Amino acid sequence: MKALALIPALASILALSACTVGPNYERPATSAKAAGGFSETERSGAIAATALPDDWWKLYDDPVLDRLITDALAHNTDIRAAAANLARARAALSEQQGARLPSTDLSASATRSRTAAGQSPTRKAFETDYYSVGFDASYEIDLFGGVTRAIQAARGDRDAAAAQLDAARVSIAAETARAYATACGNAAQRAVAQETVGLQQQTLDLTKRLFDAGRGTRRDVERADVLLAQTQAQIPGFEAERRASLYALATLTGRPPAEIDADADRCTTPPRVRAILPVGDGNALLARRPDVRAAERTLAADTARVGVATADLYPSIQLLGSIGFGATKPGNVFKGSGFSYSLGPLISWNFPNQTIARARLRQAEAVSDGSLASFDGTVLTALKEVEQALARYAGALDTNAALVRAEQASGEAAKLSKLRFDYGADSFLLLIDAERDRANARAARAQSDAAVADAQISLFKALGGGWEGAPEVTRREP
Repeated sequence: MKALALIPALASILALSACTVGPNYERPATSAKAAGGFSETERSGAIAATALPDDWWKLYDDPVLDRLITDALAHNTDIRAAAANLARARAALSEQQGARLPSTDLSASATRSRTAAGQSPTRKAFETDYYSVGFDASYEIDLFGGVTRAIQAARGDRDAAAAQLDAARVSIAAETARAYATACGNAAQRAVAQETVGLQQQTLDLTKRLFDAGRGTRRDVERADVLLAQTQAQIPGFEAERRASLYALATLTGRPPAEIDADADRCTTPPRVRAILPVGDGNALLARRPDVRAAERTLAADTARVGVATADLYPSIQLLGSIGFGATKPGNVFKGSGFSYSLGPLISWNFPNQTIARARLRQAEAVSDGSLASFDGTVLTALKEVEQALARYAGALDTNAALVRAEQASGEAAKLSKLRFDYGADSFLLLIDAERDRANARAARAQSDAAVADAQISLFKALGGGWEGAPEVTRREP
């Protein structure tokens, strides 16, 4: 009956548990300017404000690239590490949610004790057995919302970890495409250099024949040989960079570097989207970019931790209860004579000395302020990166168009110069200059094609797509 008398008081305490101290989180507002269209969209006809597709790399219509990125998203080690961090954050959330449930402890013991003669009232030593079974339970009443805020913080950490996993997917998809494009681009530049070597070799052979026939000079032969050697010197560098990109590509897909992908090894043309690129607007960007979502969720978690620290300024109330059975014989343990219980609240409060609790509250508030600044900075960085990528992509396209014209013009000029030289209308110096111009124009065009591919990939990476519908992460045997 005395235990039942505690029920009204406990009910009053539970009624107060709806009070949750600390700030309630609200997502920071985004300005209309940031949520609108990108400035570069109005300046370039190569991009449009249409929605970015989930798998942006499929715009290249390249099955090899599709397969490589799918492999990377499934097996890359950075993505696996981010997935493990997400699993840890989910487990931490489950731990915090468990604080809403009573903690219980079941115990059983059997002891045999001996009392010395000097300690016995009868001055005789004796031995006794004692058997006991007990059940203890405690429940913390979330009177000021400390447990609720802790769960909110853990949920924010889990969501931030999920966004960081998506960010890893964005980065790996882009870097896989970049490694593939770099390998293909270096193969293309190598092919251009090899073709140029063939043309310059023909010029050198012709110069030698003319010299042998008495129509040229040794200097003409040496100059033609110098031009040929300069072009030949470029080929090993292109080949080395091509192989280096293939090694990087293997590692990105979770393979040892020596396992070079055969299809990528055969690629000789960098992938390129020739259609108008869909880029969306600022509002879609901020909703899609994983780093923005991670920063926002981290801010929510740190705001909740302010509530956890605030709750520590107030009393903590626990309901404690235990039931026990004990006897000197096993058969008598659960008889009424061996029954015992205890029930009641435990109130604890670090008052009046709250120096430590208030210091922790100030720390939590400072961390929250820092997270807000980081969120604002992440938003600005996302917008900046897209505008920069758009500007560089537009510049790469304009440069490429000009170099295409330059390559065509230099090729025609070299043909005319050779004809005129063959008929004696031009000097060998003019022929060499024309050959050099053609070689430079062809090399610049090939390099520009690679730069366009790289600029496209940088733009897609800045837009933050590619994590939607990612495959399950698995370990590939090294």
